Amino acid sequence: MQQEWLMGFLGGLLIGLAALTFLLVNGRIMGVSGLLGGLIDRTGWGNGAERLVFLFGLFLIPVLWAHFVAPVDTHVTSNIGLVIIAGLLVGIGSRLANGCTSGHGVCGISRFSIRSIFATAVYLFSGVLAVSLFRHFLGVLP
Repeated sequence: MQQEWLMGFLGGLLIGLAALTFLLVNGRIMGVSGLLGGLIDRTGWGNGAERLVFLFGLFLIPVLWAHFVAPVDTHVTSNIGLVIIAGLLVGIGSRLANGCTSGHGVCGISRFSIRSIFATAVYLFSGVLAVSLFRHFLGVLP
């Protein structure tokens, strides 16, 4: 339990450091859905290279960590279909909320954005509701 707490704490520090670095270097707010969305709808092609580098690092670092440091075991589910559905729902929610949890939760709340505070509360409530539903009523999660 102690190591899991420490890893969560360090992960949070790294996310905050990434957000701060992105803001200081680029003068813009770091939000993964905005960075990715700008590549998809072509509005962010002017700085597409830096968006790609950031997103590539976002996916590469956990793979390297799992390979060289410690395997990642979320203890949530091994049901790949459920993971895909969850990912799609997160993507839809990010689009509907005009941002993802990193944008609203880390960057928005730190700027005292009412919209971000509300969005983060909705994210958290929805997560609790979903886990409760899937674990206790459907028995899909351990």
